[in-house]
Amino acid sequence: MRVLLVEDEPKVAAVISDILKLHGFTADSVGTLEDASESVAVVTYDAILLDRKLPDGDGLHWLRHRRRSGWPVPALILTAEMDSVDDRVEGLNGGADDYILKPVNMDELIARLRAVLRRPSTAFGPVMRAGNVEFDPAGRQVWINGVSVKVPRREICLLEVLMRRFGRVVPKAALEESLFSYDNEVSSNALEVGIYRLRTHLSKSGATVSIRTDRGIGYILELSRPAVSDATHAGGKSSEVSRA
Repeated sequence: MRVLLVEDEPKVAAVISDILKLHGFTADSVGTLEDASESVAVVTYDAILLDRKLPDGDGLHWLRHRRRSGWPVPALILTAEMDSVDDRVEGLNGGADDYILKPVNMDELIARLRAVLRRPSTAFGPVMRAGNVEFDPAGRQVWINGVSVKVPRREICLLEVLMRRFGRVVPKAALEESLFSYDNEVSSNALEVGIYRLRTHLSKSGATVSIRTDRGIGYILELSRPAVSDATHAGGKSSEVSRA
């Protein structure tokens, strides 16, 4: 999942971003509301962590304005100030899904973020399914045929995007966007390596889905096609010969 962090303290932003990445999230970090507006205009985020007192305004006012236009992305206010009961009530009534006071334990922050993402009001259900593969986007857990499978973070990011568009071609650019935040440099073969490793995980675990390459466009997750035996090939060939 991709998260936008709006935090103007560089050290705090760096710590939170690192923790998010460690727990399987792709994190973009900006320090102003103007930059936040530009980010959400070009990237689809699964959640936003939003400070209130920012150089160019109150994060809650920015969020309230977006909620009025129907913006559905889950938002967690994360602030060291404006911490009274009235402030928290104002934040929740203003469109925040949670209101968290700094300093916050990082494990608690991740747990609160995942809890918000599991709510039915979010864009996606709690568990995604494709064939015998199940994926919990909030908990970052994968099951294949009912058995928990350990999949590295980058391959999980690829699996999530492919499952969200199951049966449809996902362009390479969309997959690369899910893997890398703004501050990552994308190597030329990173996507191909990630797809190869994900295919290996699926195959070794007995998944009934596979990833097909659409040359020059992208990749598609689909139900695996049954293998055709040599006997079938032979039978088909002799039938064609006899008809000829």
